[in-house]
Amino acid sequence: VQLVESGGGLVQPGGSLRLSCAASALTFSWYDMSWYRQAPGKERELVALITGVGEGLNYADSVKRRFTISRDNAKNTVYLQMNSLKPEDTAVYYCHARSRISGTFYWGQGTQVTVSS
Repeated sequence: VQLVESGGGLVQPGGSLRLSCAASALTFSWYDMSWYRQAPGKERELVALITGVGEGLNYADSVKRRFTISRDNAKNTVYLQMNSLKPEDTAVYYCHARSRISGTFYWGQGTQVTVSS
């Protein structure tokens, strides 16, 4: 199983980025997909979650109404659209896949998002 994130980078406050996570070697619709982030000196935290066929969504309070998680099961890909970015959104963002059947989970390698003027 491989999760490959892309789309990170440097953006000014108020800007937008779209992260993508492409999954391989798994039955994608069996997996709840999440984005986590970890800022320097802080614990990894859940940012957003989307269930297997997109019927359920969950967001951290700090990103509600700014971030949107979505998935395309035909492309085995999950997205995180991030708008109105703030400096406190700066972190490494990780893709996470958890099987709804076995509970097995996987992590991506992470992509850096830096919000700075």
